[in-house]
Formats: sequence, structure tokens, C-alpha cells
Amino acid sequence: MINSFELLTIKQASEWATEYLHRNVTPSNISYLVQYGKIKKIGENGKTLVNIGDLKRYYQSYHGQREIDWKAKLGEDLNWVLSFDYLKEADTTKHVHRLHPYKGKFIPQLVEYFLDAHTDSFKKEVYFQKGDIVLDPFCGSGTTLVQANELGINAIGIDVSAFNVMISNAKIGKYNLAELRREVNKITCALNKFISDSNTVKFETHLLAELQKFNNRNFPSPKFRYQVERGEINEEKYGKEQAELFLPIYLKLVKQYEIQLKQKKCDNFLDKWYLQHIRAEIEFVHDLVEKVKDSNLKKIIKIILSRTMRSCRATTHSDLATLKEPITATYYCSKHGKICKPLFSILSWWERYSEDTILRLADFDKLRTDTFQKCLTGDARTINIFSKFRRARNKFDVLLKKQKIKGIFSSPPYVGLINYHEQHAYAYDLFDFERKDKLEIGPLSNGHGYEAKKSYVQGVSDVLNNCKKFLTEDYHVLLVANDKYNLYPIIAEKAGMKIVNQFKRPVLNRTERDKGAYSEVIFHLKGK
Repeated sequence: MINSFELLTIKQASEWATEYLHRNVTPSNISYLVQYGKIKKIGENGKTLVNIGDLKRYYQSYHGQREIDWKAKLGEDLNWVLSFDYLKEADTTKHVHRLHPYKGKFIPQLVEYFLDAHTDSFKKEVYFQKGDIVLDPFCGSGTTLVQANELGINAIGIDVSAFNVMISNAKIGKYNLAELRREVNKITCALNKFISDSNTVKFETHLLAELQKFNNRNFPSPKFRYQVERGEINEEKYGKEQAELFLPIYLKLVKQYEIQLKQKKCDNFLDKWYLQHIRAEIEFVHDLVEKVKDSNLKKIIKIILSRTMRSCRATTHSDLATLKEPITATYYCSKHGKICKPLFSILSWWERYSEDTILRLADFDKLRTDTFQKCLTGDARTINIFSKFRRARNKFDVLLKKQKIKGIFSSPPYVGLINYHEQHAYAYDLFDFERKDKLEIGPLSNGHGYEAKKSYVQGVSDVLNNCKKFLTEDYHVLLVANDKYNLYPIIAEKAGMKIVNQFKRPVLNRTERDKGAYSEVIFHLKGK
């Protein structure tokens, strides 16, 4: 019998854990725990040993128990190595990956795992090497391009959305950061001057003072939260009552300072979801951005403005991602446990995101490799990748002719989940980008019915059939998908490919409102 102080080899540990948990635990599972510091590595004559007591403690811990619970719900084939449960949010949103919010993107570590030949010593197959070219035909916000650069791999992205292309290329762009800071500071100074004598500033200062008095009296911290937790206060009922009590104070100030809340028209997203003064500031900054002479700097400053706009929509703090109805008055905020107000100026967000963007670009510059990445605007079902670069006549065109594209790493849209153009409607309105919603594959507006699935299968298979014309003969296609409708075997068949492997991974970092066990699969496809 093994005692709690006994040392085990990796193989012995996997056998013990299999018996202890009544499920299969492989040597790779144990090695993962050692590699990421979940259990202590003990070396003896060059051999890795682990303490059985450490193993027991891990499997009884939160993380260990979560792995057990999720495998019970989702199946023993769940690859916990791909959970990346050791990462903090700062790791998954590192440097330029957080330049702009984007629904439906994968974490950079997932890309790195499959692109980097040295990421995991237990990965049996290597798909890409330094100097290769990888393609992402559903480029989104450019995660694959950024990680390819970090790893010394060339990359091409394709996206039908002009705004997505701008985000992707902005992330991988090279900038004179000192000049960027000067341009941003000029705009910030001008914005400060624009709002300095505004009635809106005086109104908001007065409103904040009234809110502070009211909230201190009616939502004392931490007493209020404690009473809500103990069920002594019905939060929804009390919050609504207090919001109604404060509303007359708010409306009196609106009248006193002659504040126009709503815009006179409601023709588009900008008209509907922004208060009048916010809209005026956005237009003011936009006009200044358009005057920036350096086109490269202009693009990254547009990203800062777009990110600012997203945070300044007329909605509650808890509904930024859902946008139920425009908010033009004070309201009870369940997120902060007090009465909150709409935003009346973009200045604080503009300043915060300007500084954050410059810092993130500087961080990425430290990791950047001398490789080529570019996102193309177009429909991946029909685009001729080679002709796009032949027109450019640069050194990458020579490389592309010489070695072609090694493979694909991408996450196609999921069936009926997201309207990709609509999530950035504010940017399309302001920057006057052409919308191509009808070219989206599997949009939310199509639903999940038979015709939607049929159209989705045809769309993704058409992309693969078109893109494989530009791939090497021994290509690798890796697609990230939650295939709950079992469509990818059909897609592979229609694309003249075969699924040679599947990696089922738990998705741990989801929204606060949906914490259920959830998985997605990385399908590895090759030519028949």
C-alpha cells in the first residue's frame, strides 16, 4: 500500500490516480500538473518523481474537483491540458489582444499551443515551424496573426468585415509611439477645451454631488450588501423604489442646466444609443482624427475612439454586451449596489484607453518578430489570395510563391450565435464602413433551423475548398468549433478533407451569466 509520503514516477502516479478517481488518468495528465506547478516536481537521478500527498491535495482542491466534475458532465475525452486553467485574465488578454472588445474570439494561448512546435512536449505532432505561413480565413480580431508574429510565423487573415480587418491590422502594425502619444495628447487637450465651458460639465459635477449624498444615506457600504446577502432587503424592490425617489432630483438638474438628453433623430445606431452631448464629443474627436496626416497613426487612433465609443453607449453598467433599451436617466445599478447615472462625457474613457493602447503596443514591440502578417478584406469563399499579394509586389509575395501556405488555424462562426457586423454598428456608422452582413456565415439572424445549418455547412466548406488551392500538399487545417449539431464531418466531406483528430477542450473563461460546463473541439483536418 502506498503511504502519503511515497514518491511515484509519472507512470506510477497515473496508475494511482486512475484507481483513486475511478477514471483514466494518463501520464500526460500528470506531467501537465507538474509542468504548470499544480504539484511539486521531485528529481532523483534525472527522473521526475511526485509525492502522492501532493496528488491527493490537488484532486481534492477546487481546480482538481472542477476537472473531475466537468469530465463527469462532458466526458472523459475532455483534454484538460487545453483548459489553460493556470492562466489569469491578464495572461489571456495580454498586450494588443485587448486593444478592442470582440465577441467570439479565442484566447491567444490556444493559438500558441497549436502553432508553436515547442509549446507542449507531450503533443505528438508538430503542425507549424518558424518561417511557415499560416492562414486564418475567419480572422475576426486578429488573434492568430498576433500570435503567429510572436512565434516567428508568417500569417494571412481574411475577413468580410471591414472593421474586423482594421482591428486585426491595427494590432500587428508598427508605430512611432512617441508620435502616437503626441497626436493623442493634442486631441485630448482639444477635447478638454471643447467641454470646459459646457453646461454639461457643470451639470454632471452637481449631479455627482447629489448622488454621493443620496447613495451614502440609502446604500451604506458594506451594510447594504450584507443585508441583501442575508435576505433582509429585497434588492430589486428596494433599488427600484430608491431610483424613483432620486429621479425628481435628476430631472430638476436636467431642467436647471438645460441639458438635452436625447438626439432629435433616431435613424441609426449612433442616434439611438448615445446621449446628445456624448454624440457631440464623438463627432468632435472624429473630426480631429480625420486630420491626422500619418495614415498608420490614424488607424490606431480610430481603434482608441471606437473602444471609447463602445464604453459610452447609453446603457446600464450590467448591460454593455446586451443593449436592452437606451438609458437616459439615473437608475439602480445591481453591479455597484447604488444609484448610477448615464455617461455625459467620453473624456475619462478616451484618456484611459489612449494610455492603455500605447502601453499595450509597447509591450507587443518587445515580443515582435521580423515576420509578415496581414489581414485582407474579402469573402474567403472566393478571394484569390495570391493575386492580392502579386499586386503588392513585396518580399512576402516572393515567399508566398516559393513555399505556399502550410495550413489553417481558425475559428469559423458558430451557427446562429453572433451578428458580427452588428456588434460594432457604432463604428460602421461613424467611420462609414460598408456593411456586408449578407456575406456573414451562420449569423444570429439566420437562427438554428434546417436551412440555417444547411447554409452554414455550405459556407464553411466553400471557404475550405477555396483556401486549399493556396495550401501546400501536406497541409494541416485546425478549426475551433462547438459542433453541437455535428456538422463538421459533413463539412470535411464536402471540402474533400478528412478529420484525422479531435481535441475537446473545456472553456472555463465565460461570462458571469453562464458558468455551466461547456466545451469546444479543435478539429484537425487533412486532405484525403
